[in-house]
Amino acid sequence: MVGLGMIGGGVAVSLATSGLVPAVYDIRPTAADGLPGVPAPLGSPAEVAAASDVVMVAVVDAAQAREVIGGADGLLKGARPGLTLVLLATVELPVVRELAAACADAGVGFLDCGVTPGDRAAENGMVAILGGDQDVVDRALPVLDGWARKVVHCGPLGAGMATKIARNVVTYGGWRTVAEAVALVEAAGVEPARLTEVIDTADPGGTTLLQLLRLRTAGEGALPDALADKIEPLMAKDLDAARALAAELGVPVPLVDVARAHARQTLDRQPAERRPADRQAADRQPADRQTLDRQAEPAGDARARGLRLMDQVYGPGFSSTLPEATEPYLDETVEHLFADIWSRDGLSVRDRRLLTLGVGASLGRADLIRVQARGALHNRELTPDQLREAVLHLAYYVGWCNATAAQQGIADAIADVSPTKDIR
Repeated sequence: MVGLGMIGGGVAVSLATSGLVPAVYDIRPTAADGLPGVPAPLGSPAEVAAASDVVMVAVVDAAQAREVIGGADGLLKGARPGLTLVLLATVELPVVRELAAACADAGVGFLDCGVTPGDRAAENGMVAILGGDQDVVDRALPVLDGWARKVVHCGPLGAGMATKIARNVVTYGGWRTVAEAVALVEAAGVEPARLTEVIDTADPGGTTLLQLLRLRTAGEGALPDALADKIEPLMAKDLDAARALAAELGVPVPLVDVARAHARQTLDRQPAERRPADRQAADRQPADRQTLDRQAEPAGDARARGLRLMDQVYGPGFSSTLPEATEPYLDETVEHLFADIWSRDGLSVRDRRLLTLGVGASLGRADLIRVQARGALHNRELTPDQLREAVLHLAYYVGWCNATAAQQGIADAIADVSPTKDIR
């Protein structure tokens, strides 16, 4: 065992507990003190290699891994053909391939091995997440079983590290989700402990986090269309509600924005106009895209989605100002422009708003600028100072006269919003 930090030291203790007393090395001569059953460190990684058939490397980063494996007194200096190195440090995949190539040149086997959870290392409590050839895995398995609760061979070289990195995305992405959720409830006057209580009671095992992954696995990698049809409108509705609450309370929720913009991708669904069935229908007979879209969704969904997007773009309650009478132009604005275009993946509402502000400025339309700027202020996408800066930037592209109209529209929007909301 090379490296006796929290993970490496824990692995060494688990090996000793399993009856596999390890040869160890650490740059700290006293690193093994207090590790039950673990002997004092040897003088170098090379000495560990000379005394071992399998060596685990638990260092902090790629630079340390390179030094421990290929340095002057590194593992490869003391290695003999048939030795297997198992890298427990989380590094980028090019580093994995680089170190594996150096080992192959020396006749040494190499496995990349992510581990989790690190705080369970000393009690045979970690999962070993392996990448590498099956024969190398087989050689190392008796030692891996000495410290891992479970060994998962994910595939060829790099697969273990890729899986560990993806697992970390779930962890840190989850933390960011919690941070945004806590910011929302605190801004709404709710103690975060109440949110914890609700989640712990409703989902004590935390199964919801991986629910989509399990559903995809059950469906052989894809979410069944019938199930996706049920989930998608609920997902859109709930994320829209979160965005509306965040806008009302002035809480930035960038992860919620991304989740909403990429909702269809999250459910592994192609944009409606790109579905194979739609393309086949288009090949059979001429048809406009929105007609095909409406054939694929329940009646009324497009209008409801369009109205939600209008409120998201222009501010809560905007859609209620539309006339109740059916008018072809307004119907197409709601059911096509907003339901189909503004709701597409690829650009956020803020991105699309900036494009639209540019168009309004190029036309010298203070009224259009006012509407868009007011929506940006309601949604906390842009501050008054950012809007004022945008006018100066646009002036050099659309001309001073048009920029004067843009300035007026933005000034009107700031005046509209500022009496009812702190938008500084």
